[in-house]
Order: sequence, then C-alpha cells, then structure tokens
Amino acid sequence: MKLTEPSTCLVDVDQGLMGDATGRYIKTVGDLAGLYADSGAFSTLQPNDIAYEVTEFRPPGGEGDLIFGVTRMAPGRVGDEFFLTRGHIHARADRPEIYYGQKGHGLMLMESPDGVTRTAEIGPQTICYVPPYWIHRSINLGNEDYVMMFSYPADAGQDYGIIERSGGMRVRIVDDGRGGWRSIDNPNYRARSAADAAGIVGLSSLAQSNTS
Repeated sequence: MKLTEPSTCLVDVDQGLMGDATGRYIKTVGDLAGLYADSGAFSTLQPNDIAYEVTEFRPPGGEGDLIFGVTRMAPGRVGDEFFLTRGHIHARADRPEIYYGQKGHGLMLMESPDGVTRTAEIGPQTICYVPPYWIHRSINLGNEDYVMMFSYPADAGQDYGIIERSGGMRVRIVDDGRGGWRSIDNPNYRARSAADAAGIVGLSSLAQSNTS
C-alpha cells in the first residue's frame, strides 16, 4: 500500500484563505439568484461581487479520507435577510461535517429530511457538529467577513438541489431590528412526503451497503 504524504495548510484568518489548497472556488452574488425572498432588493446588488469563497484541500485518497478547507463569507443583507450559502445535504446523507468558527459571527441553519429545524450560532473558536442526515446552510449574521474551517468525509459528496426542490429551507433567517436575528416561516416551502424523507435515509444506507 502506498501511503499518502502528511500535509499542513496555513490559514490566513484575516483574508479568510487557506494556503497550499488543492482547489478554490468563488460564488458571486449573481450565482445566488432565487435564494432570497426579496427579489427587488436582490436586483439592486452587484451581481459580480463575491458572496463567498472556498479554499479546500482534497487528498488523493477516497473513502476513509477527509476533505477540509476554509470558507469566507462576505457580510450583507438582501432586504432583511442575511447573506447565506446555497446549502446542501451530503449525497451520502449519513456523512457528518465539522465546522470551526475562526472570525466573525455566523449561524448554521439545519433541517432534517422531515422538516425539523435547528440552529447553532458560531463565533471564533466555536465548533459546530452537523450530524448525518441534516441539510445545512451557513449564514453571516455580522457586519464583517465570517470565516470558518470545515471538514467532511471524502466520499460524502453534496446534493445542492434538495433545498431548491422544496422551495427553500423551512425557515429564513432575518434581522430582528434589535441587532440580532430571528427565524420566520418560508411561505414557499414544500414539505417532503414521509416517503421522500424516509428515502433520503434509505438511499444513503443502500449506497453504503453497496460499497461494503
């Protein structure tokens, strides 16, 4: 067996970037069209501005290895809704993810396949564990860049379409007008059927058994 060489990556917290990354991608404001409730407010933003960027390290190994990296989210609001990421569930939904806050103030919005919602505020030196089977999305609650490290199993994959197929997540996170945040119902949300919710768990279990 050929061993993978150990690696180190230096994180520039101020810039929100990780050195010696194997990949980097950027999502602009324009890439997030359709995610916010206030389309009029969204239309006033600059579509080429960076909403968030990711520097990541993908090791050459597959199953059993870890992908890790750093996300930097710009601050901002669309109407009263805070800037957010697209969000996803893992394609292998039984895979978890760890987030570690390094700068700024953010929120992890999580939703189970049957629509149960959980939130976790993340600041510097805060670790957030997203368990298997939870859809999750990051939100910048502050007025500065929100920087966090992440790590997840290399075979997890991402399903970004699960949120779009339900008309968004069950709740939206908005400014409460007092320097904080609150969650409000998303009127466009379409609840998954019991069969669809169970299928997310079942398909993940089937994928695992097919590789065992």
